[in-house]
Amino acid sequence: MENVTDRLSNPFGMTYPCERPVPGYGDANAHFHVVGDHPGLHGGADAGVPFTDCPAADRLQRALAAADLLAATGTPPEVADTYLSYLYPCADGDPADGDYASAEPQFDAELRAITAHVLLPVGERAIAHVLETYTARPAPDDLDGLHATELRGGGFLVVPVAEPATWSGDDAERLVARLREVRGSDYRREADLGRFLPGGDSYFVR
Repeated sequence: MENVTDRLSNPFGMTYPCERPVPGYGDANAHFHVVGDHPGLHGGADAGVPFTDCPAADRLQRALAAADLLAATGTPPEVADTYLSYLYPCADGDPADGDYASAEPQFDAELRAITAHVLLPVGERAIAHVLETYTARPAPDDLDGLHATELRGGGFLVVPVAEPATWSGDDAERLVARLREVRGSDYRREADLGRFLPGGDSYFVR
C-alpha cells in the first residue's frame, strides 16, 4: 500500500501530548526510517524538524547524505526515501520514563503507517526500544557495539546507530559503508500476493 500525501512534516496529522512537538518528517513511503530519542538530545526544537540544529544532528545528517539517504543536508534536510522521527517528539525538557510511555502509541502508529523496510535507531534508548519492540531481541549490555551492524526480525531490517555525539575513529565511515551495502542489497521484506488475484499481476505487501 502506498501513502498518498505531499506533506513532509507530520504527514499523518498526528497529535502529540505537548505544546512544542517536533513531529516526524520525510517521505511517507520511505524505505528507511531513522528513529531518534528526543529533541533535547538530537535537535529540532527551534526548527520543528528532527535531527537539526545541533552538532550531533549535523554529524548524522552528513553520514546519511554520504549514503544517499538525504539528497541534501540542512534545516530542513532534503530527504531521499527516508523518514525521521523521535521516540519522544516533545521539546519541553528531558523526558521521564512516563513521558516516553505516553508518546509511544503515536510513535508506534506512525512507524507502522510508514512501513519502512529498514529501521535506523539512533542512540541507546532508541536502539533498545526498536530491538525489544520490533525484533523481539533482548537489548544487549553493549548497545554501542551494535553500531552499523545488520539485525533482522519482525519484518524489519535494523541498522543500529551509536549516539552521534560520541562517534570517534571510523564510526561515521562504517555507518556510511553499511548503509551503502544495504541500499545495494534486496533489503525489502515483502510478499507477492498477486497469485491470489485475477490476471496474475504482482501485488506486493509488507
